[in-house]
Amino acid sequence: MYRILSLCIGFVLLHSCNSNQAKQKDHLVFRYNEHKNIGSLDPAFSKDISDIWATNQLFNGLVQMNDSMQVQPCIAKSWKISDDGLTYDFTLRNDVWFHKHKLFGKDSTRTVLAHDFEFSLNRLLDKKLGSPGRWVLNKVETFKAVNDSVFSITLKQPFPAFLGLLTMKYCSVVPKEIVENYGTDFRSHPIGTGPFYFKRWEENIKLVFRKNKMYFEKDKDGTTLPYLEAVAITFLPDKQSEFLQFAQGNIDFVSGLDASYKDEILTANGELRSQYTNEVNIIRGPYLNTEYLSFFMDSEQQVIQSEILRQAINYGFDRKKMMIYLRNGIGIPAHGGFIPKGLPGYNASIGFNYNPEKAKALIQQYKQESGNQSPEITITTTSNYLSFCEYIQRELQKTGLLVNINVIPPSALKDAKANGKLDLFRASWVADYPDAQNYLSLFYSKNFAPNGPNYSHFKNEQFDSWYEQSFTESNPEVRAQLYRKMDSLVISKTPVVPLFYDEVVRFTRKNVSNLGINPINLLELKQVKKLR
Repeated sequence: MYRILSLCIGFVLLHSCNSNQAKQKDHLVFRYNEHKNIGSLDPAFSKDISDIWATNQLFNGLVQMNDSMQVQPCIAKSWKISDDGLTYDFTLRNDVWFHKHKLFGKDSTRTVLAHDFEFSLNRLLDKKLGSPGRWVLNKVETFKAVNDSVFSITLKQPFPAFLGLLTMKYCSVVPKEIVENYGTDFRSHPIGTGPFYFKRWEENIKLVFRKNKMYFEKDKDGTTLPYLEAVAITFLPDKQSEFLQFAQGNIDFVSGLDASYKDEILTANGELRSQYTNEVNIIRGPYLNTEYLSFFMDSEQQVIQSEILRQAINYGFDRKKMMIYLRNGIGIPAHGGFIPKGLPGYNASIGFNYNPEKAKALIQQYKQESGNQSPEITITTTSNYLSFCEYIQRELQKTGLLVNINVIPPSALKDAKANGKLDLFRASWVADYPDAQNYLSLFYSKNFAPNGPNYSHFKNEQFDSWYEQSFTESNPEVRAQLYRKMDSLVISKTPVVPLFYDEVVRFTRKNVSNLGINPINLLELKQVKKLR
């Protein structure tokens, strides 16, 4: 009996010890849920935000973006740009190692060389691979490894925003011998240089990354990053279940504001409700996403062709009230131009403020000049944004304008707007790269849809001249002035109705620190700490 009791006590103590060790290590594991699932861990296919977040932990490129949207060194420790703005010479660090793999031979790893970038970018261009990121190199004439530590890229024409393009995960370095061994299965056998390495992936269930102890970056005190031991990602398919897990403390982080829980956690003014203030932090900041209505300027409809009526629509609804009622105060009312807050070129004062009397007067002026006593418009949208369009509908009908709403599936709207079949539709533009030129490209006449992103078919010679000039202007301040002039011109001609500039919203448990926030909503975990 004594021996049995001793064995039982020993088992309990051992189990308790293991449990305590697990709890002690738990504070070093960052846990989050990805409700959209992850399609690939190959950076050449990092198109969706879910894939980008994952590959950002595993891979590095020549350069990287900080939270202030400034390009910083990464594997390239420095670079030089030729006087004509065409040639970029990157000098690489010599202490960046690939994650361990037996195919590397005796040491199971090796350092990154310039030839690895030559292979990686050639792979990106390979039509057989079919990478959605191939367009990133559209402005590139040639690239080559000058030697083991210098990589050179030459452009077809000057493009000041090029370094920003290189920060995208598409441009990450990958090892030739591993990629060629796995082929398409590299998507689930990734080997990179990032702060974490791939450990395990049960698709649709769980994905685990572990700390890369050979990582090259250090904090300001000289401590090697990352601080965390691991990252664990689950795949619950809906945001409501995700939030429940967060509220119970089973995951550390939730991104975005979903209708299923926004009123549970936030007040109408965007503040945390009292029951969450002791356990949860909210982080919010500008997101490079402009939500808007777009007119098709080549429409045969007289109401769409009328600048007076387009101005009335811009004046005719309260954007601030819309954000409070429909987004719990999350998002910035678009009283500026098309360029969102957070980018050089943004101007808060060039847009339209709510002025119902002005809107009514403009509608009346339109009726008198056109002879049309019952002007009517139709807004086409998807179901996700129906509440916004219904709000605008109610407000505009008070001005004397009849507004209809047409709800169609996202795929149908995408096709119809590209082919000029919609007179007025709701849309959003999220930056492909963090430069205002990305937004202004929607109004360049040579970018008419379906061959480009100019869905409104806006055309203006002065705008086109300034847009082309911006490609050759290397001075950031002068370029920002050009962007403001272009944006102001667009808004004055009213091909669009800016609704709001989105915000990144993140909720974390109180024991999580250093998560940070940035306008491209990139998840950066190398500096994150978790307290017990």
